[in-house]
Amino acid sequence: AFNEEEFLKIAAGLESRSEHPLGQAIVDFAKQKGITYFEINDFEAISGKGIKAEVLNGKSVKMIAGNKAMMLENAIDIKDVQERAYELAKSGKTPIYFAYDGKLIGLAAVRDQIKAGSKEAIKELKESGIEVIMLTGDNKSTAETIRNEIGVDRCISEVMPQDKEREIRRLQARGKVVAMVGDGINDAPALTVADVGIAIGAGTDIAISSADIVLMKSDLRDSVSALKLSRAVVANIKMNLFWAFIYNVIGIPIAAGALYYINGFTMSHMLAAAAMSLSSVCVVSNALRLKRFKM
Repeated sequence: AFNEEEFLKIAAGLESRSEHPLGQAIVDFAKQKGITYFEINDFEAISGKGIKAEVLNGKSVKMIAGNKAMMLENAIDIKDVQERAYELAKSGKTPIYFAYDGKLIGLAAVRDQIKAGSKEAIKELKESGIEVIMLTGDNKSTAETIRNEIGVDRCISEVMPQDKEREIRRLQARGKVVAMVGDGINDAPALTVADVGIAIGAGTDIAISSADIVLMKSDLRDSVSALKLSRAVVANIKMNLFWAFIYNVIGIPIAAGALYYINGFTMSHMLAAAAMSLSSVCVVSNALRLKRFKM
C-alpha cells in the first residue's frame, strides 16, 4: 500500500510530462505539499485516454494513469473504487486512476475551474441565436454537472479527439456553420475542420497552430467580442460596397459626358480624378469607424 506522499511522488512524476491541465493540477498540488516527484522515462500519451511511462526509483516500473477505458484496456482491476469514482463524477470532478506495476494504487479527482465570464459568454452567445454545445472527453456524470452549471444547450461527453472532429462534420452536414473553441491537443482536429477554429491563447501550441483565431486572453467572453467584431466588419464592408456602387453608377456616366446632351455639362479630368479620390476617402473613413468598436 502507498501513503499519500508516495502516491503523489509517482502520480506527479507521471503527470509532469503531460500537457493536460488536469495532470498539471496534480503536479501543482504535489509542489504545494513540498513533495519531490520521481523522474520518468518512456513517456507516452494515449489521446483521449491517459498516459503511460516508466517511473525511475532505483528500478524501472511501468506506470499508467487515465480514465476508466484506459484501465480496462490495460487489464487493471478498478472495482474497489468504482463507487467512489461515480460519486466524484456526480459532483463535477474528473476521476483519474493510477496503476503502478500492473495494480491500481490510487484515484485522484480533479475539477475544472469554470473560468470567469464563461457563463456570461455562453448566455450572450445563446441570446445571439447561437446553439452552444460542449464537447468533452469527461465521463457523462461530470459533463452533465458542468453543463448545468454553465448553461450550455447540450453536451456530448466521453468523446475521443477524432469523435470531436466527427461531431463537427456531422453538424456541418446538417447545414450548420460551426465555430469551435478549444485549447488542448485533443481539440486540434476539431479546430482544423470547423468553419472557424478559435484557440485560447493559453492553450497548447498545436491547438493555436490549428486555429483561425487566437484569443490573447483565456476569457471566453473574447470569443463573443470576436463574433461581434466580425459582424461589424461584414456590415461595414457591405455598406462600403453599396455606397461605392451607387457613387460609381452616378459618377462614371457623368464623367463620361452623359449630361452633355442634356445641359452641355462636361466634367474636367482633374475634377473626375478628385471625385474618384473622394470615393476612396469616403470608403476608408467609413472603415476607420471600426476603431471605435468596444470589446
